[in-house]
Amino acid sequence: MAVMLACSCGNKGSESIKSPTKVKTEIVASTQAADGQSYVGIVEESEATAVSFTSMGVVKRMLVSEGQMVQRGQLLAEIDATSSGNSVEAAKALTSQAEDMVRQAENTYAQAKDAHERLKLLHDNGSLPEIKWIEVETQLRQAETALNTAHSSVRSAAATERIARKNLSDTRLTAPVSGVIGKKMVGTGETALPSQAVVTILNINSVKVKVSIPETEMSTIHSDSRSLIAVDAVDKQVTGGRIEKGVQADALTHTYDIRINVPNADHKLLPGMVANVRFDTSSGTGNPLLPISCVQKKADGSLFVWTVGEDGCAHRNTVRTGPTFGNRISVTQGIRTGQRVITEGYQKLSEGTKVEY
Repeated sequence: MAVMLACSCGNKGSESIKSPTKVKTEIVASTQAADGQSYVGIVEESEATAVSFTSMGVVKRMLVSEGQMVQRGQLLAEIDATSSGNSVEAAKALTSQAEDMVRQAENTYAQAKDAHERLKLLHDNGSLPEIKWIEVETQLRQAETALNTAHSSVRSAAATERIARKNLSDTRLTAPVSGVIGKKMVGTGETALPSQAVVTILNINSVKVKVSIPETEMSTIHSDSRSLIAVDAVDKQVTGGRIEKGVQADALTHTYDIRINVPNADHKLLPGMVANVRFDTSSGTGNPLLPISCVQKKADGSLFVWTVGEDGCAHRNTVRTGPTFGNRISVTQGIRTGQRVITEGYQKLSEGTKVEY
């Protein structure tokens, strides 16, 4: 009995030391554009580049797929290079023949020039018949003409070879810019035509959010208007940057397209995603936005969120909230910038619970 009692007391002592509760948290950041008009927008790439072959051919290899990141100079596809390769070999043979002609013409010219110089002394002394001198001069001019013709043939053959090598290199399609493959229009085994787009490369290091604005509201939006953009597909919200305003209205809807520049270093925002856009035309800064799910209600109806204090423990913070924005809600009182709010795992918490994040 004494042994069992001692063991029982030992277990109770170990249970009294609880390990920290694991939670997920978020640092409160101040944001702008809290209470303005909201719209629905579409994410677009900042720039699209269509890439194509310069000659016709059957695609032998397609080395990229849609959504793949590529770097400038990376090989994208190849067309059958048999014909181009044969042209290069034929051009090399022509160049070699032309070079042989030059060597022969140079030897003939050297001999004719040497004979001309030796016989010139005899001609000047009157020891060489005039008809013989005319023959010597004629042979020199013919040798010079043959040499010039041979050099011209070499240049022509070299140009043909350069073109053939260029056509051979053009059977390899490389990326002119870095980006993500947006759409692939030609597959392996299909015939690619000159200037026909094979793939498009999209620059999504930054994106644009296109929004249609009624003409009556265009005057309230300026190039530096503050905006907040939420994309539920990736659970992300960002502050919009510079705004590009269209100048041509849609004839049916009487709306103007504007585009908001948005940084996208993590490449989470993709073309075609739906975005909720809220503009703020007020002069003050907006309230912070928190996930709606982390705002809890007490028995008396007041609202609170769990925060992590400097002691590493969970504490209730009573808050007041404003309008919602997508899956987030603005907090007007009770939270300050820099506080750490618990967004997941708060169901197991009580005041003063030690947490780990």
